[in-house]
Amino acid sequence: MKRLFFALAILIANLTIEAQVKTPAPSPKAVLNQAVGLTDVTLDYSRPSSKGRIVFGDLVPFGKLWRTGANANSTITFSDDVVIKGKTVPKGKYAIYTTPKADMWEIVLYSTTDNWGIPENWDASKVVVSTNVDPVMLNQPVETLTMSINNLTNDSATLDIAWEKTMVSLKFDVPTQKSAMASINKVLAGPAAGDYFSSAQYLFATETDLNKALEYVNKAIAMVKAGDDVPFWHLRLKSLIQAKLGDKSGAITTAKQSLASAEKAKNNDYVKMNTDSIKEWSKK
Repeated sequence: MKRLFFALAILIANLTIEAQVKTPAPSPKAVLNQAVGLTDVTLDYSRPSSKGRIVFGDLVPFGKLWRTGANANSTITFSDDVVIKGKTVPKGKYAIYTTPKADMWEIVLYSTTDNWGIPENWDASKVVVSTNVDPVMLNQPVETLTMSINNLTNDSATLDIAWEKTMVSLKFDVPTQKSAMASINKVLAGPAAGDYFSSAQYLFATETDLNKALEYVNKAIAMVKAGDDVPFWHLRLKSLIQAKLGDKSGAITTAKQSLASAEKAKNNDYVKMNTDSIKEWSKK
């Protein structure tokens, strides 16, 4: 009998899972990814429709803070710091809130994004930027709330919010020139010590070309500024490459340098690894 009840319970559970009803969301979710210069911008929001209702001044009252969408917070994410009305907004994810009025809108970016609508306790310290923009009346109504990134240039774009017969735009500037010049200068300056080290590490681990690996790690070591300590992990890698190439004497000398540097940095892991290797290589 217990087996029968158990089997029935499983059957009912399976039927319950299979019987779950799927229906369209009243305010469908939308995600927009847009590159602005070298900055990635992402909009994530839910899109209510007017459905014959008067939106601004009725469904969305004038003069009251609005969640700017439906369901969870509408958010905008910047991959780099941007500038809005002269204020730097650090890269990150922000909730979008607005206060619509007939002749002016306030747009707020808020640092907490896990609220379901308006925060229960509004924290002014979490307002990253707050600015006023003028609404524009549209010739054709927009049935469904639409957010978009428009007016693209290498250095700026606008966050546009349109619904019913109203649209507002918030301009933001991106650091394209700064990012581009940093990239240009880095490439033209040639590989950095970290690039040579990573390449040497890969060639050693895969045993693709140990001589080239030794060349690269030596270049990484040579790039250390005068007066600075050579990183003990660089010396450790060089000693391993030397040992693999059969240069046990050179490997021991380098391992002792790595050991001294690791002891100075109080890195016990590298102290042990170097000590063990020196003992091993000294036997042969």
